[in-house]
Amino acid sequence: MKTLDHIPTGKLERAGKLVTTGVKLGGNYIKYIGDKIIDPENAKDKLDQENAKDIYDGLKTLKGSALKVAQMLSMEKNMLPGAYVERFSLAQFSVPPLSGPLVRKTFKNYFKKYPEELFDAFTPESINAASIGQVHKAEKDGKKLAVKIQYPGVANSISSDLSLVKPVALRLFNLKGKDTDKYFKEIEDKLLEETDYNLELEQSLAVRSSCSHIPHLVFPNYYPEYSCEKILTMDWIQGKHLSEYAQDNHDQELNNRLGQTLWDFYMFQMHVLRSVHADPHPGNFLVTEEGELAAIDFGCIKEVPEDFYIPYFELAQKEAIEDLDFFQEKIKELEILRPDDGPEATKYITALFHDMLSVFTQPFHEETFDFSDANFWSKIAQMSDRLANDEYIRKLNGNRGSRHFLYINRTFFGLYNLLHDLKAEVKVNAYKSLV
Repeated sequence: MKTLDHIPTGKLERAGKLVTTGVKLGGNYIKYIGDKIIDPENAKDKLDQENAKDIYDGLKTLKGSALKVAQMLSMEKNMLPGAYVERFSLAQFSVPPLSGPLVRKTFKNYFKKYPEELFDAFTPESINAASIGQVHKAEKDGKKLAVKIQYPGVANSISSDLSLVKPVALRLFNLKGKDTDKYFKEIEDKLLEETDYNLELEQSLAVRSSCSHIPHLVFPNYYPEYSCEKILTMDWIQGKHLSEYAQDNHDQELNNRLGQTLWDFYMFQMHVLRSVHADPHPGNFLVTEEGELAAIDFGCIKEVPEDFYIPYFELAQKEAIEDLDFFQEKIKELEILRPDDGPEATKYITALFHDMLSVFTQPFHEETFDFSDANFWSKIAQMSDRLANDEYIRKLNGNRGSRHFLYINRTFFGLYNLLHDLKAEVKVNAYKSLV
């Protein structure tokens, strides 16, 4: 794969890349008009394929938060056409890496030494390259290590990137109206946290300490002496990314065990720690050669405040779905219903979110839940289409829901999708025995 000797860091340079991408999309649409006449059945699919390729190609050279948006989008399997999901999923762990000289320069800047001076062995070619950083293999005192190096200029370009990719983010989070600032502030704050590898080291050690007792879950050791704000060093864990493993493995008993581990890990974080790993895409989990689940990235941790946690999970109870007065009170607490909603809007929004949460919370109403259930995923897809095409909700005043929904809902949709990839059946309340 071609390496990068330079990443655009200036706002004008990064904007220029996106303008070039926009020109390509315009050309694709002109071709689409002609294709509709010649081949109407396949014209839209062809447009999606070409647009997805051009958007991804533009974002992958920018890296940072621009590419992170593509990574987030790849997790929204029920929101985007398959062409976009397939192409954007490459942002999880397969993008053009930094060149060797740029990697060496980064080490020299932070450690006053080149990597080959710090380690007994260091592989100059990256093993994985994603949106914010890339990973290299190294060895020290007989230990195999993974060294994550952040791309230059990522943190400094986040604010300008968000303004450049705002239309994509609006589509991703279904935001509109004058009060979107609280949502974009939430996104910006989380992205900035992800660029602080000192914070990630602290969070990684905390999660490992709190969750290492969960069966079949393993974590790397971390090495502060070889880490800093832009470089993070940990044990190298041999294994397959979860999505790659799920495609190749047909041992359903093992899949169920991995799924149970994943579910218990997230439920323990959510209900006991009240903070959660809010980036559950397949690149952050490995299946080891021993069949254990390894969690390897904790740059994005979302704290769950009590005033959000209580109504959010009260709505997950079957009794809340059946008691409409209670249900309406809880969606007020979660800022889904607004004080300025009139009777008609109140009735409509209550019914819409009641239908949506009746589907989304279904796993919590059972003792065991099978995430391969085609009927469940069909309902999820139908609700996604309904929300995407609901003209009435678009006309209503402002945005809906607490800012905390952004990363908590992202966490659950990501978790559901990982469990679906595994076709796992889980015991919903098994995590309680781990407390």
